[in-house]
Amino acid sequence: MAALALSLTAAALPCAATAQTVTSAPPTTFALANGLRVVVIPDHRTPVVTQMIWYKVGSADETPGKSGLAHFLEHLMFKGTAKHPVGEFSNTVLKIGGNENAFTSTDYTGYYQRVPRDQLGKMMELEADRMTGLVLKDENVLPERDVVLEEYNMRVANNPDARLTEQIMAALYLNHPYGRPVIGWRQEIEKLDRDDALAFYRRFYAPNNATLVIAGDVEAADIRPEIERYYGAVPSQPLIAPRRIRPQEPPPAGPRTVTLADPRVEQTSLRRYYLVPSATTAAKGESAALEVLAQLMGGGANSYLYKALVIDRPLAVSVGASYQGTSLDDTQFVIAVSPKPGVDFAAIEKVIDGVIADVGRDTVRAEDMERVKTQLIAQAVYAQDSQATLARWYGAALTTGLSVADIRSWPDRIRAVTSDEVRNVAQEWLDKDRSVTGYLIKGPGPKREEKRS
Repeated sequence: MAALALSLTAAALPCAATAQTVTSAPPTTFALANGLRVVVIPDHRTPVVTQMIWYKVGSADETPGKSGLAHFLEHLMFKGTAKHPVGEFSNTVLKIGGNENAFTSTDYTGYYQRVPRDQLGKMMELEADRMTGLVLKDENVLPERDVVLEEYNMRVANNPDARLTEQIMAALYLNHPYGRPVIGWRQEIEKLDRDDALAFYRRFYAPNNATLVIAGDVEAADIRPEIERYYGAVPSQPLIAPRRIRPQEPPPAGPRTVTLADPRVEQTSLRRYYLVPSATTAAKGESAALEVLAQLMGGGANSYLYKALVIDRPLAVSVGASYQGTSLDDTQFVIAVSPKPGVDFAAIEKVIDGVIADVGRDTVRAEDMERVKTQLIAQAVYAQDSQATLARWYGAALTTGLSVADIRSWPDRIRAVTSDEVRNVAQEWLDKDRSVTGYLIKGPGPKREEKRS
């Protein structure tokens, strides 16, 4: 499982006079008659191509009681079809020197291959076939469920940091399904079966619930006939809802805390999560201001929290802040601190609260605003050297309600952020009542429950 955290973190030019959008060539977009949305991003620097198919379904779309089903199906999508038995897809990619993988997140599930340009047609054939042709049998479904359970053990059960994140998210989202782990709750994963997977597959895997992104040594006019040939023949699913409607969060009533003790912990840590708007749910200008705020507060050695906690008062060994803007519903603003040995969490929190209060009260210095904007836009410009990154930007954004124009205008929106906007989002959204603070400490772990018959 690889849940992508995609924020158009990026980079830019120092003054409004030189404002420009994302520097890569504009993609070509079109839709097939069956509803498949297609994005073609030319990149002729190397004779390779990346194909990504994004389904608008993730862990937040699962039926209650079936957590982990989206991720489980991601695994099962490699079990073959009537036309191409198990192993043929992956072996084909391997033989031609390509690579492939898949990922599940809260809002989407994706599959990709990076192959030589002349093998793109074959990848289209294979990917289009498994959009509706998946064959599942208990003999491969049940062992794969064991694989997922082992992945849960490795990624979560035996990882104190991941377990803390799991508990923080469950506390942050009281009503919204983002509170469920993408990989699922163990006791629910154990009960997933073939019928669950097939029902989920038939409900959500269809061209009118997908976006195809192809980036690389291609031109849209040249490959459109192949796209029509392979994907255009797949029937649409008439029951796909035009919008995903999920339970939303009630207004937060007060700050919450989570403490996780584990004997394996060598470095204590503190994490503060705030419930904030995403790029899709935010008012105009808010999402970009939250991006700038995260960079100001925890983006490197010049950030406010780093100066306050690592340099001015040597209370911590590391500090960071992040904002996950690419999300269909309200998302998280995160502050993470690794205290020095013997430092009390209360001392750390006092400094964090003080920095937030300062940003929410005072005007951010012009040189600080300029610095962080340049850092953000520069990161995005450099990231465009990767065709896979470009494909991920467009796929994640389009799958969570944004547009191509939103992606390409992101640097301009970052440049336009004002000090007043940063102050306003700090005041409104970094309200402690909207937060969950997690503490990871060394100590005896929770008692294991005996399995009931």
